[in-house]
Amino acid sequence: MSTVEQFGYRQELQRSLGFADLMIYGLIFMVPIAPFGIFGNVFSVSHGMVALAYVIGLVAMAFTALSYAQMARAFPMAGSVYTYAGRGIAPPVGFIAGWAILLDYVLVPSLLYLVASTAMNSFVSAVPVWAWLAAFVVLNTVVNYLGIQMTARITRIMLVAELVVLAIFLVVGAVALAQGKAQTGALTPLFDSAGFGWSVVLAAASVAVLSFLGFDGISTLAEENREDARRLGRSMVAALAVAAVLFVVQTWVAALLTPNRDDLIANGDAAGNAFYATAEFAGGHWLSVLTAVATAVAWGFANSLVAQAATSRLLFAMGRDRMLPSFLGKVHPKHKVPVNATFVVAVISLVLGIYMSTRKNGIGELASLVNFGAMFAFLLLHVSVVVHYVIRKRSGNLLAHLVVPVVGFAVLVAVVINQNVAAQWVGGLWLALGLIILAISYLAGRRPVLPKEVV
Repeated sequence: MSTVEQFGYRQELQRSLGFADLMIYGLIFMVPIAPFGIFGNVFSVSHGMVALAYVIGLVAMAFTALSYAQMARAFPMAGSVYTYAGRGIAPPVGFIAGWAILLDYVLVPSLLYLVASTAMNSFVSAVPVWAWLAAFVVLNTVVNYLGIQMTARITRIMLVAELVVLAIFLVVGAVALAQGKAQTGALTPLFDSAGFGWSVVLAAASVAVLSFLGFDGISTLAEENREDARRLGRSMVAALAVAAVLFVVQTWVAALLTPNRDDLIANGDAAGNAFYATAEFAGGHWLSVLTAVATAVAWGFANSLVAQAATSRLLFAMGRDRMLPSFLGKVHPKHKVPVNATFVVAVISLVLGIYMSTRKNGIGELASLVNFGAMFAFLLLHVSVVVHYVIRKRSGNLLAHLVVPVVGFAVLVAVVINQNVAAQWVGGLWLALGLIILAISYLAGRRPVLPKEVV
């Protein structure tokens, strides 16, 4: 079994997580009820074919999860795609991959806090959005500061709570369908000839993919995994598979019961209330309130808790390698967590979240940027599999090390091309800034270098 010492590092984080902990972490990161919050947007963009959008999103992420599993086995260290591209291809490429996925990881907590705070403000308007946001940030920072075992225990509790709410919605939805409340044909959420078009579906998939982002966060816990590195990869694939089934089933039921379908497709869901309106149509106001509150708690506490943990591990890995300021690589002597990185994520989430709360479409803008950063980093991940295994190691397993990453790369390119144009521009500027920083480092004589592997 490979160790971090083999790659020139000291084992500083606490190895206390097993397969179940990792899979639960990934499920919480993805949020089993994630479609609740973005259902209306996906419904509108996909012309009602929400289930199909999630199926295509699953296909895109399945290939990526398999590539993650291969690289996690080769390089069982924190840092996610930053580590895999840096070790699998070259350190400069690793920096760009890490820089790209920072756009995902650093912005994800802000997005989650903003969605949750907006939802809570709609129920308790006397408490402003910024106050809810600050409360969520402080709570999660304290939990993450106390150690990864504390985080793992809380995620188990939150997962059970989310699954209970989801089960209630599905049971009520099934009863409503049995009573004849369906607003469309049974197969329409999967295929509707009137609205089908690959550009439409891929654009919707690029939004739906947001719900799947998080399985990759498991890879940032590689140095806290107490089992064989192969179990890390398997936990990613397992978490993705379970989440996919839950996503497709709940969006299928919701799409069948969605009232005012034509209006939602034509005008979108700027307020983000389409799912809750569907829940109310299916079971009454109580179900609308239950699903909305569950979304707020899931996004603002459970999901953002693990997102902050994953982001801090990425910053820790890049700081340890001096790709970012080295103070980010500090580990708390007692709690064994990247303490400075944890606090930095908290500050960024608080400041950015409050700022975006003042913008008219702050949630939509953040969501688009998060997706772009993740998709670009995943593209480099697939390349790293081919370079490391096929070119360097002369692997004979062409299915896992050539076919899967090539197909995964092609699917992601199609998704990226159909993403929001504004996200493409801002994401492109972010990548350009990363290239400028890399060029300045070279000119200053500080080219990216990783510790050498100990043979």
